[in-house]
Amino acid sequence: MKIIAFYLPQFHEIPENNEWWGKGFTEWTNVKTAKPTFKNQYQPRKSLNNNYYNLTDSKSLEWQAKTAKAYGVYGFCYYHYWFEGKMLLERPAEIMLDNLAVDIPFCFCWANHTWRREWANKSNSILIEQTYGAKEDWTNHFNYLLPFFKDERYMKEDGKPIMVLYNPKGVKEFPEMMRLWQKLAKDNGLAGLVFIHQENAFDQDKEKGGDLFSYGIEFQPNDATHKYMNDRKIRIGLMRFLNRVADKIPLLRCKATTLHFDYDEIWKNILEKEPKDSRWLPGAFVDWDNTPRRKNRGNLCTGVTPEKFEKYLTIQIKRAREIYNSDKLFMFAWNEWGESGYLEPDERYGYKILEAVKKSLIANDELEVK
Repeated sequence: MKIIAFYLPQFHEIPENNEWWGKGFTEWTNVKTAKPTFKNQYQPRKSLNNNYYNLTDSKSLEWQAKTAKAYGVYGFCYYHYWFEGKMLLERPAEIMLDNLAVDIPFCFCWANHTWRREWANKSNSILIEQTYGAKEDWTNHFNYLLPFFKDERYMKEDGKPIMVLYNPKGVKEFPEMMRLWQKLAKDNGLAGLVFIHQENAFDQDKEKGGDLFSYGIEFQPNDATHKYMNDRKIRIGLMRFLNRVADKIPLLRCKATTLHFDYDEIWKNILEKEPKDSRWLPGAFVDWDNTPRRKNRGNLCTGVTPEKFEKYLTIQIKRAREIYNSDKLFMFAWNEWGESGYLEPDERYGYKILEAVKKSLIANDELEVK
């Protein structure tokens, strides 16, 4: 069983974030300044032994790879950002490519979304817009990725590098781009590419270009919390309405509050879900609390423990093999500290979350006991 953990590279300074959010901004900024929004909320999260790493430091990348492999995590899926030749947060992957001591399988997920200020509860103004260009840009993008695709550590299926596209829904350029990339891959000595999407709502049978994807990922906990998110939209809509009339009736003014998910209930939804078809890959998640980013407009899970995570992950690994007939399971996440989805050790649990991964694999005879 290949547990593939999504990997956020926003743990180093870039000029754009310094301009948008202030000098010295990284993901750690949100994590360190987080405050509880209700009594006994587990915030702020603290990295074990103050390991607030900088991902332009090769030693940090080596530590991550060594730690992940020691506990049975197969590899990382790096989020990748490309805006018609403009890249953001690309340095960690480039450093990894040049350093064979970062010895862990990896692949890319093109996180093709527009960056807005609402990400940190500021406004809906656009910071950088996601656009898709045409053939020249698609070729340049492929050529940038090619050295990664050819690296021995890059994840492949039947000799074909895996490429995840975060959300292809409504992107009219993707089908033609994907066909071009398949041709370019073969022209450059590869067997082709395996395309996977991360958007739960994408219908491979009906969407334009759906037939070009080999798989879709049941991205968790998003997939399992869909009905809750509808409730959240209703709640926020009511609050906005009340605030519009609050100038005349001040008592009606209210603040947005966090939406609480029950950890057991979310996992129950995941474990009861049947795959849509054989082209869907199962997902799992550690925890969820995005209030470090979204403050009192965030969403979070309650009742999370390493023991529960181990119990549910053990079942999901078994289901991945027997129901999904898959050797891959995508995990949220390796280091999404700003959304509290991380396998890395923290002050409260130490290495217990990683130990839960290892125990779950052993329970399924998926990891040799050493």
